[in-house]
This record gives sequence, structure tokens and C-alpha cells, in this order.
Amino acid sequence: MSNKKLLETIVFILVVVGGLNWGLVGLFKIDVVAVIFGEMAALTRIIYVAVGLSAAYKLATKMKVAKK
Repeated sequence: MSNKKLLETIVFILVVVGGLNWGLVGLFKIDVVAVIFGEMAALTRIIYVAVGLSAAYKLATKMKVAKK
């Protein structure tokens, strides 16, 4: 698997996890990431940052493709 394909797979998984987590927070007030790793534990914060960076990456790559 190429590095770009691996990055795209990781980004996809993180964006899906983030989206599902926010959906659960909105619907049921359940933050699955915080339940699993602890409320604002270091690992929880790292996951939130990784999800945010993944979303920014997807946005940037979509904008790059749209300009072509």
C-alpha cells in the first residue's frame, strides 16, 4: 500500500469516526471517544485533533481538485 493510499485510508476512518461521534453527541449526548479514553484525557484530545486535521485535509484536497 502506498503512503498516499494509507494516509487517505486513515483520514477517511478518522473523519467517519468524528462524524459518527458528533452524531451521537447531538442525538444522545454520548461522546463515545470520551467514554472509551476518558473525559479530556490526553489520548482523547489527540484523537479530537487528529479528526480535525483529517477534516481539514479532506477539505483542502477537495478544494484543490475543484480548482482543476
